[in-house]
Amino acid sequence: MAERLFGTDGIRGRANLFPMTAEQALQVGRAAGRVFRNGEKRHTILIGKDTRRSCYMLENALTAGFCSVGVNVLLTGPLPTPGVSYIMRSLRCDGAVMISASHNAYDDNGIKLFGPDGYKIADETEDEIQRLIETREVDKLRPTGDAIGTARRIDDAVGRYIEFAKASFPKGMRLDGLKIVVDCSNGATYKVGPNTIAELGAEVIPIGDRPNGLNINDGVGSVYPEEMRARVIRERADLGIAFDGDGDRLVMADGNGRLLDGNALLAVLAIDKLEREELPKQTVATTIMANGGLEKAIAPLGGKVLRTKVGDRYVVEAMREHGYVIGGESSGHVVLLEHNTTGDALIAALQVLAIIIRKEQPLAALAHVYQEMPESHQKVPLHGKRKPTQKQLDALCQEAEVSMQGKGRVVIRPSGTEPIVRVMVQHDELRTAERLTKQLAEKVASM
Repeated sequence: MAERLFGTDGIRGRANLFPMTAEQALQVGRAAGRVFRNGEKRHTILIGKDTRRSCYMLENALTAGFCSVGVNVLLTGPLPTPGVSYIMRSLRCDGAVMISASHNAYDDNGIKLFGPDGYKIADETEDEIQRLIETREVDKLRPTGDAIGTARRIDDAVGRYIEFAKASFPKGMRLDGLKIVVDCSNGATYKVGPNTIAELGAEVIPIGDRPNGLNINDGVGSVYPEEMRARVIRERADLGIAFDGDGDRLVMADGNGRLLDGNALLAVLAIDKLEREELPKQTVATTIMANGGLEKAIAPLGGKVLRTKVGDRYVVEAMREHGYVIGGESSGHVVLLEHNTTGDALIAALQVLAIIIRKEQPLAALAHVYQEMPESHQKVPLHGKRKPTQKQLDALCQEAEVSMQGKGRVVIRPSGTEPIVRVMVQHDELRTAERLTKQLAEKVASM
């Protein structure tokens, strides 16, 4: 196979340039339709999208690809990624596609694929789709007549997902009396976010809720939460919520304006479960990049952390394998398998709000137990050189962690999308973290 088409979260790139062209999307639709077929029955694929202008182009190309191999298509229009995962299961579809580049700028786009169980497809399935495209084997499948697929839109997709999200909130509980800033990133949550929270009784101050196809993630949302934070302070709101472009990442701000990333939110959710003795194996799944402050926050209650390689898909795989119910990433992916099969920012926010109501404590009081361990990052350009082997990098990490005598963590890993090696050091003292990061980066550069 040529260079791998799929990255850590589907296919992604600049819209209208390879691999995000209409021609390539059509081939992805044809190959994925072939992979999702199981028997001779009529198959159905759900396609959702965020608010980027290029989604129209890719949506139509994917639809043509699926229909050309005899697969029917249901179109949701703009809908968060977790909404697509839920509705495809509700409608008993054979798979689903989300067209989104998540937190990236509007001129990028991406294609994420979900299997019939609602989970993101495995590496092996992605490789098979790529093989079918490259070998042109899928060209042999060309149904005619009434065997060609059809396409139609689902008019009530937004309403279906709102009701699903509200059903995750404890029965009889409401948000009356809370003032909440909701930043929708001008993305896929622009309807479902404010409406869900308002229907549960909160006073909602929406921002980033007027998408025009070009302003998704433009200075708003979970990657740029400063405006949300400022509005919380200015409006004297109880808290703020910021989603990313496709609604699977979450950042919150407490009433004092302190920003809470995925680590802090996982700590709040895990502590609540630990206190109620409802956290399986007392363990939270996260990635190697998660901050050490998460472990320190949950350890007094017996909480533990399992780390995976980077990517929410790998967190979910570990959760399924070990029976965990809470997982996520520093970036704000929060996966609650009791409620959905993928990161669901809206449902995660609702669970945090439920803890606030149940404990009768503000978010600031709940999150004070999480204190971020200082960390330092550096990128090491490869300048055309071969990437160091994982064995070399692991040995460097181990040597550095021994020198820190248990007071920190080191992660050194090649980027999956750029010709660089990333170095991260977490330590109780920021100066030490910065010094070690510089030293390690120099060693990587000399390899």
